[in-house]
Amino acid sequence: MRLHISVDDDLVARLDERVGARGRSAFIAAALAHALEQEHRWELIEAAVGSIPDSGHEWDVDAAGWVRSGRRADARRVG
Repeated sequence: MRLHISVDDDLVARLDERVGARGRSAFIAAALAHALEQEHRWELIEAAVGSIPDSGHEWDVDAAGWVRSGRRADARRVG
């Protein structure tokens, strides 16, 4: 689909330096897809805020120890 967008001349010049005039559409499409994915991730993060209670976890007493024990239990761990 074609879109008509307005972009500052300086931004277009920088874009052309990076990808050339023939690479504009592909670069803008990739940047837009990336930005939309980032927005979606933030929506998921914000929706999850508060979904885990503040206490009552096995890591409450010693979070670092809990992480260490999990890492040691991982057979893929080296060292």
